[in-house]
Amino acid sequence: MMHTFASLFRNKEIRIRIFATLGLLLIYRIGAAIPVPGVDAAKLSAEIADNSILSMMNLLGGGTFERLSVFALGVTPYITSSIIIQLLSMDVIPALTEMTKSGQTGRMQMEKITRYLGVVLAFVQSFSMVYGFDKSYGILETSTLSTYLYTATVLTAGTMFLVWIGDRISMKGIGNGISIIIFAGIVSNMPAGFAQVYQVLVGGESSGAAFNGVLQFIGYIILYLAIIVGVVVMQLATRKIPIQYTSSTTARGASDITYLPFKINSASVIPVIFASSIMTAPQIILSFVNSGAYSKVSSFLSLNNWPGLTIYAVLTFLFTFFYTDLQVDPDRVAENLGKSGAYIPGIRPGNETKTYLHKVLNRITVLGAFALTLIATIPYLLPMFTSLPTSTAIGGTGIIIVVGVAMETVAQLKGQLTQKQYRGFLK
Repeated sequence: MMHTFASLFRNKEIRIRIFATLGLLLIYRIGAAIPVPGVDAAKLSAEIADNSILSMMNLLGGGTFERLSVFALGVTPYITSSIIIQLLSMDVIPALTEMTKSGQTGRMQMEKITRYLGVVLAFVQSFSMVYGFDKSYGILETSTLSTYLYTATVLTAGTMFLVWIGDRISMKGIGNGISIIIFAGIVSNMPAGFAQVYQVLVGGESSGAAFNGVLQFIGYIILYLAIIVGVVVMQLATRKIPIQYTSSTTARGASDITYLPFKINSASVIPVIFASSIMTAPQIILSFVNSGAYSKVSSFLSLNNWPGLTIYAVLTFLFTFFYTDLQVDPDRVAENLGKSGAYIPGIRPGNETKTYLHKVLNRITVLGAFALTLIATIPYLLPMFTSLPTSTAIGGTGIIIVVGVAMETVAQLKGQLTQKQYRGFLK
């Protein structure tokens, strides 16, 4: 591993990409510290600490949400927009379906539509958020329509500027730019989180109690690392289905066998985002209609209570199956196997292969859904039985995103290094 990283920094092109990524992330962190003018961030921060849904949004935004900085929305509207466009292109809107089959030109058109929709979603979300917070908590210095529109415009511009930074990272830096931005936001909050846990467990205690607190803090670190290892295992775990080719070419031969990998967690962290969005939507709507009903619904759907946490867990579990079905189509896989002259040993091609692939995918998705739901709910389960605050609890969406992005980026760096080595060999 150390040899690999040393090779990366010896490579001039990759070294330039790493520094370009760090420079763009520095711009992001500077913007994350700039608050929107006319906002009382102290009131908003206090309310976020008591609202589990808002705490999750603050986590994904890297702490920018509680300060209501110009990057408070993060890239969430763009991600939501891309998910919507992806769903609609699954034979829902024929025009979008055709774009997916039109190669690079179609992808560019879909990206343009995604960005336009992202602007609309960002403005609607920011306007409704600012209006609801101001009516409920009085976070603005002046409560006028022009102030709402101004604040919403600033937040929307911040989101689209972040999307632009993400594009620059993808083109000039390393990894997927949008993922790297979310990764940086979450990681930037980790030191403060560990410091807060240490203060809760150790600070202000007598010598004997402090010693026990230190042991608890060490146990916290060990459990944190164990969950990271569990997430890595979940991300890498696959079910390998043997595939045998019947091609008569000399390249393969009659008995050439390979494997078709099905990931246990094909949906990644998307089900968690879906679940939180579904639970946030009625609260946003009620904030416009009835403040009393909004308070009751927010309390009921809070992830710090059993009813809200149960709904959140069930939605995450169900959306795992839903999104996995969108990502992996066993019928299409079976058809592609038939077209390439491949079959699963012991399974007849055609309908029997489709049935078998559906059965395997459903079985492994049960494991993936249980694992994802458990990791997503751990941050809210632990505070119910310990003195840890929700914002610093172990596990959750943050670890899944951080581990997934880190693994993807390292794999991409290794691929670029291997490509450069092959180029040098050919030269």
